[in-house]
Amino acid sequence: MARFRTRLALLGSAAALTAVQLAGAQPAAAAENQWVALGDSYTAGVIHAAGNTFEVPRDGCERTDRSYPQVIDRDLGGLFELTNVSCGAATIENVTDTPQHPIGRHLPPISEDPDYPFPPVPAQSEAVGADTDVITVGVGGNSLGFADFLTKCAQLGGESSGKGTPCKDALAADVPNRLKTVRHQYDRMLAVLHKRAPKAKILAVGYPTVIPKDASKCSFGDLTQFGTITSGDLAWLRTDVLEPLNKAIDDSTGTQDAASFIDLYTSSRDHSVCDERKWVEGFVTLPDQLSIVHPNALGHRNAADHIEEAMLNTLS
Repeated sequence: MARFRTRLALLGSAAALTAVQLAGAQPAAAAENQWVALGDSYTAGVIHAAGNTFEVPRDGCERTDRSYPQVIDRDLGGLFELTNVSCGAATIENVTDTPQHPIGRHLPPISEDPDYPFPPVPAQSEAVGADTDVITVGVGGNSLGFADFLTKCAQLGGESSGKGTPCKDALAADVPNRLKTVRHQYDRMLAVLHKRAPKAKILAVGYPTVIPKDASKCSFGDLTQFGTITSGDLAWLRTDVLEPLNKAIDDSTGTQDAASFIDLYTSSRDHSVCDERKWVEGFVTLPDQLSIVHPNALGHRNAADHIEEAMLNTLS
């Protein structure tokens, strides 16, 4: 509630400043604040979990209308002009300098072939320029390979009938090198963004709580949660994969004066996939829609609240 009151107060101050500028002798004095949203599907959204497709024009990146960039745009659209180039399945390198083949597919009557893929989209950093005031970026999970971890852990958990930590036993040795790569790539991405937009404030958005602190809350075999991932492997994924991923992102922002870390993990700790009031969906979202562990509209609303506050602070 305190954050909400702060946000309203800052919004009121910014609106009042704009009104004074508009009433002055120079009606064009009210400057637009250019905001570019970058990131993966935790930014872009996932269909059904966080609304419907919202792409103008449609490019296959599967951005949705209840994802946090669109929520913030509706809240603060008078203060920030949004360019949203986030894209499902994006890696850090797709943000930095590597074009991406988007995951979306054409649907009739847009194309005679429903499986005809969209053409590659440019590296997301190309949307950033010297006039950019704020950059939000939420990326890193795909570079770490978190979806691959989930898939493999579910397979191994099913084979072990829910016992032990088969995924940890098979994959733990590879995690430190993956995290080291993520950190290196993230540092480079921030440097590229800062070079392209020297005056911009970069808000690096972390990942929310996905797995509860007490992994025994999760029901083995429940596809609306984590399917056949064992309780032991869920605890390992939380402490040795997801939490270190957020720390790597946070540590990277510490090397850049113009970058700040947006912590979503703390505020969402009681809203994991296995909590009653979840902000993240499990493998499927009822009725029978694939989600593959992504924030729902409530999760994006929480992200919007935290990011809005940081964006408004850039105006003061």
